[in-house]
Amino acid sequence: MILELADIRIQPGQQAAFDEAIQRGLTTVISQAQGFKGWKVNKGVESPERYILQILWETLEDHTVHFRGGPLFPQWRAIVGPFFAAPPVVEHFELLGQGQ
Repeated sequence: MILELADIRIQPGQQAAFDEAIQRGLTTVISQAQGFKGWKVNKGVESPERYILQILWETLEDHTVHFRGGPLFPQWRAIVGPFFAAPPVVEHFELLGQGQ
């Protein structure tokens, strides 16, 4: 299992519209992707234009090859891309351990 972590910064004053857009994009577009396992999105308290998006993928290639190189990626970016103040910083992680 691979965790995609995206640090997203949006344009000021767009939080309400982005809140709706990102959830719509996740539920209608990304949820259809090969290897998609789930998502979580948090928004900043001290930095209200900052969002942390976490998506679980079966494999790294499910995100980097199949999703980014497939027809769903342009649909996703059409929904969320207009809000970006800068390109998101995206990294991938493997689970080392877990507790409660």
